[in-house]
Amino acid sequence: MKRLLKIHPDDQVAVALDRFQEGERAEVDGQVVILRARVEPGHKVAVLPVAAGENVIKYGQPIGRATANIAPGEHVHDHNLTTNLSGQLSYEYRPSPRAPPPLLPPPTCLGYARENGQVGVRDELWIIPTVGCVNGQARDIAGRLKSETSASVIAYTHPHGCSQVGEDHQNTRDAILGMTRHPNAGGVLVVGLGCENNQVSALRESLGEYDRSRVRFIIAQEEEDEIARGVELARELLDNMQGHRRVPLPLSLLKVGLKCGGSDGFSGITANPLLGLFSDWLTARGGTAVLAEVPEMFGAETLLMNRAANARVFDKTVRLVNDFKRYFRDAGQPVYENPSPGNKAGGITTLEEKSLGCVQKGGTGRVADVLPYAQPVVKPGLNLLQTPGNDLVSSTALAVSGCHVVIFTTGRGTPFGAFVPTLKVSSTSSLALRKPSWIDFDAGVLLHEDRETVLARFIDHFLRVVNGEQVKHETANHREIAFFKTGVTL
Repeated sequence: MKRLLKIHPDDQVAVALDRFQEGERAEVDGQVVILRARVEPGHKVAVLPVAAGENVIKYGQPIGRATANIAPGEHVHDHNLTTNLSGQLSYEYRPSPRAPPPLLPPPTCLGYARENGQVGVRDELWIIPTVGCVNGQARDIAGRLKSETSASVIAYTHPHGCSQVGEDHQNTRDAILGMTRHPNAGGVLVVGLGCENNQVSALRESLGEYDRSRVRFIIAQEEEDEIARGVELARELLDNMQGHRRVPLPLSLLKVGLKCGGSDGFSGITANPLLGLFSDWLTARGGTAVLAEVPEMFGAETLLMNRAANARVFDKTVRLVNDFKRYFRDAGQPVYENPSPGNKAGGITTLEEKSLGCVQKGGTGRVADVLPYAQPVVKPGLNLLQTPGNDLVSSTALAVSGCHVVIFTTGRGTPFGAFVPTLKVSSTSSLALRKPSWIDFDAGVLLHEDRETVLARFIDHFLRVVNGEQVKHETANHREIAFFKTGVTL
């Protein structure tokens, strides 16, 4: 059984696939390595000597520099490896010489055709407060309805909508607009208070033309009994939903968010590359994949920039990266305060290493477009979206921008789900076995199974989810939203 994995021929480190004790021997590419320390699975072992100050190579790319001389067999981690990353950089467009793949006939899926031409993969009733002050009312309305319908009725509460100014206020409004427009909702009841910054009247105006059979509004301060009135309006929406039926629709209409969280040393070997294969499969059939988490592009951003469809998309990618670095600096925070403690425990040492694993989720296709936070995805193909790395904020943002499903890879595990199906993919089989109530698909099998076989099995699983099969967080009714906040609270 292989116990050390060298990912790229140029790598100076290999990844431990098993736990090693000091003094154990292992073979990698015909070379025998004697371990000089205890090493946990997912962590790095030097297979070549590296001098202090020299770059350490993994994935065929530098992941930082050695802070001490490193001999073969040594554990390589934060005691002898540090980031090379610094502040804002300048970039030059060097497009990769690749022809776009031919579009393949898309298979069909079963979804809900909406009046505006969009497709939904769920048909739920959402109760969305404009402001945290009416979270209780939203929950009460949903609670009353749940006792009288088999439909999925969910109140999506949040703490925002008032005492916000500038970008924060706009982010909250844009996020609620994105949820209200989302085709996975068969009906949406927007619950306002009446005196908040995030006024219902402004939301309605910003919404523009909308399907009045699917959206209702209520302002609590204008009702004698806002709960009773909210239930009445929600029942009207449920009545309208009675006629909604799944019909065959082209897969090319689907938008899928790509997200990772709680990554470990296996994420860039199994789960993220699997999503890359899936992303290429989807976009080759006219579908859309959306890659988020801008801080987890730092150190691997040029790989994406050189795949920009044109110079304009390249310029937008440069702004995406540098604007997020500026956001960190304006808040007085270090740009490279990453990886997290969980990432480090799983074997990831530097942000470069984390990013080189992270961007693999986007596959190999050209970047079609780059979008600000909460803006709708409009171009098929691979898109980049402005979000932080935070799991809840980033997953919510992907859904707000129109993603029907978020595929979430994880090495450490997490139970949460966004307001769209959030399909969890584990980087190791041990996590899938240990947390079967969290994990939907085990990518750890890629360590010993053919990748095309695993991809085919994953595509089948994805299509079942699109066609209505619930993912684990839906079964557990674990659904959350979180909006991006950058400024002050009044």
